[in-house]
Amino acid sequence: MRTSIRGSRRLVALAAVAALTTGLLAGCAEDSSDGSSDTSSGGGDSNGKITLTVGTFGVFGYKQAGLYDEYMKLHPDISIKENVTERNDVYYPKMLTRLQAGSGADDVQAIEISNITEVAQTQADKFEDLSKAKGYDKSQFVDWKTQQATSKDGKLVALGADIGPMAVCYRKDLFQKAGLPTDRDELAKLWAGNWDKYVDLGKQYMKKAPAGTKFVDSAAGVYNAVISGSKDRYYGADGQPDYEKSAGRKQAWDTSMQVATSNMSAKLKQFDKPWDQAYANGKFATVSCPPWMLGYIQEKAGDAGRGKWDVAAAPNSASWGGSFVGVPSQGKHKAEAIKLAQWLTAPEQQAKVFAKQGSFPSTPSAYASLKPQPATNAYFNDAPIAQIFGDAAKNIPVATFGLKDQQIGSAIADIGVLQVEQQGKSPAQGWSAAEKEIKDVLGE
Repeated sequence: MRTSIRGSRRLVALAAVAALTTGLLAGCAEDSSDGSSDTSSGGGDSNGKITLTVGTFGVFGYKQAGLYDEYMKLHPDISIKENVTERNDVYYPKMLTRLQAGSGADDVQAIEISNITEVAQTQADKFEDLSKAKGYDKSQFVDWKTQQATSKDGKLVALGADIGPMAVCYRKDLFQKAGLPTDRDELAKLWAGNWDKYVDLGKQYMKKAPAGTKFVDSAAGVYNAVISGSKDRYYGADGQPDYEKSAGRKQAWDTSMQVATSNMSAKLKQFDKPWDQAYANGKFATVSCPPWMLGYIQEKAGDAGRGKWDVAAAPNSASWGGSFVGVPSQGKHKAEAIKLAQWLTAPEQQAKVFAKQGSFPSTPSAYASLKPQPATNAYFNDAPIAQIFGDAAKNIPVATFGLKDQQIGSAIADIGVLQVEQQGKSPAQGWSAAEKEIKDVLGE
């Protein structure tokens, strides 16, 4: 089975954050051979208590932030067990199988953003409508997040957990050597409103680029940044694929092709080993950067990068990654599970997970109180991280997602863009290769 790109990106990103946090994984359950610690599901009674199970892919941070212990202290009649499956491409099919079987699902199930449209459109009858739950407050969450988890008939299948608002992380020292501005606010103004302005700055960078460096890590990274801020992606409002005509897709492709056919890219594939090594060797000056990327940069660039990296607002608001939590209707303790899901995703709890794990909240009221780790602030020149990502989160457009959104995006970024950038094929040839893969995915 092909690995879910977004799932694996979440995994490596969270692993990077975990590596930076002493003892972060000390309390995690042992994983079995399929990457799962799932030994029981569906809830049950134990010593007079109600046991609620929470199914997650990767490290969500609820346990690490002490939320389960805090909730059980507040509710002595509740016991919580977390079932962790490392890989979403293992976790998600297993969840679907259990939903179809009508038994075995966890009381609270995490859902990756690349799967939320499929769940909302095809599995809504198997989840509780959380919009009707007592205490639900729609205003707590960014609107676009809630809309992603809402079915066509208005049923809210899951509550927003973390999101991935986009910024640009850049090497301040390399910009200075290239004769470019280094102030984060000045840079944000230079490329505000259009990723093509960011590419124009890349052309300036390359005129005086420090020896052995490029402006950006990869054209695929630029493609992902542009499409992540586009309302129009691969599907129309009618739910049918329209990737060929999509204005957002075309803009993302054209901008990435400017990069792929120029000399400004290090021509790397994100999350491959050479990309990691390029961080350590200082081979590129910018990278599209959601909050979880900060931990990744700190790990891969190491001590040599401390104080050299900074963070500026991206040309457009966008979101890369994120997750939800839902309550399957088959559970024995649905009322208690809904209360737990609401509590875990409340602004106060999301702020606690951010402080421990770096997962950015989907609840705007939490932004003013977010406290990044002091080491992270120091590493990125005391950039106002919470403000930059918080401002981006509030303006992310409501994008239309489809059933095969993730697979289509991977075909374009990992096949089409890479063939142009790394194999020297023409943009027309690259698009043809991506389109062939997309048609296979869609069964056309």
